[in-house]
Amino acid sequence: MPISGAQPALLVLADGSHYQGYSFGATGTAIGEVVFNTGMTGYQEVLTDPSYCGQLITFTYPELGNVGVNPDDEESNGPVAKAAIARNICHRPSNWRSTQSLPDYLKEHGIPGIYGIDTRALTLKLRSSGAMNGAVSTEILDPEALLMQVQSAPSMAGLNLVPEVSTNTVYEWQEPTPEIWEFGPKAQPGEDPYTVVAIDFGVKRNILRRLASYGCRVIVVPVSTSPEEILSYNPDGIFLSNGPGDPAAVKDGVATVKSLLNAEKPMFGICMGHQILGQAIGGETFKLKFGHRGLNQPCGLSQQVEITSQNHGFAIDAESLSGELEVTHVNLNDRTVAGLRHKQLPLFSVQYHPEASPGPHDADYLFGQFVESMRQARQATASV
Repeated sequence: MPISGAQPALLVLADGSHYQGYSFGATGTAIGEVVFNTGMTGYQEVLTDPSYCGQLITFTYPELGNVGVNPDDEESNGPVAKAAIARNICHRPSNWRSTQSLPDYLKEHGIPGIYGIDTRALTLKLRSSGAMNGAVSTEILDPEALLMQVQSAPSMAGLNLVPEVSTNTVYEWQEPTPEIWEFGPKAQPGEDPYTVVAIDFGVKRNILRRLASYGCRVIVVPVSTSPEEILSYNPDGIFLSNGPGDPAAVKDGVATVKSLLNAEKPMFGICMGHQILGQAIGGETFKLKFGHRGLNQPCGLSQQVEITSQNHGFAIDAESLSGELEVTHVNLNDRTVAGLRHKQLPLFSVQYHPEASPGPHDADYLFGQFVESMRQARQATASV
């Protein structure tokens, strides 16, 4: 649809600044935290990543929708972001995998979007002032009236959004990474699978696929699952997934992981799982000014660098860490903690996404490290 015939839409930020644009996707009003993602690919994976629950995503890439959408690229059952914010939109995609246009997809799922605004100026605003609440609306086009709605919305700090995205039932995940996309080692024929219980704080499907590709039997459980029930599956290892909101507000999850530490099982955490594990061992988290959301965040230590995919607005306070933990990776842009390892127990975690959907695969070896820790634990148990 040409801009001349498009429906008007309005974006208002909590500081009173506003941007006039045009609607794509569903009509209506969406309120949440406005953030930006610098990735050049993967808009469907981003919109369906449960970690974006409660957020309005500004895409810095100048045009969205060129390759459409398809069922295979969803990271959950559908888009979980509150709204999409873009410079330009492609209404007629061209890609052999496309089954639907992005505007039609968002409309089907009730997600509003706004385009035709200067997303570079908006990103500079969020970098200088910090991520803040905002609203996209096709119904309320008066900036002052929409601002009143924004000001009544809760802050992301202190917000526990995990119950909104965690599974309600236990299920077993068996699908590996499709062969056409495989880039890492496969499970060895005849090797007994390692049972992994994945605590679902808002897990991405490609994390589960990578675990399956490494030969794991994956049992996904709700965040409300008790430590006793988790251990009843006799897991070789425990996985702590990514998820949305303030990790300090996920107190039940922290308590569960703290209890599970006594079992001394191998444990691997990603993003929210990294923050939960850090808190369970005495650390504290804090809110970043504008977060890390993109595909090219450099992380490393000891002169070794990984280019990583990231999506988070909180981080672990390095000063709060006990002597039991060592920092294995730092974000090389701002020196925040990006990886942890316990000095005695088989526990480790990273703030970034080694499954990288979308993104580079530099850190995929971490799944292999998790499998190796389970192999060593199984051998140690057998020798007793």
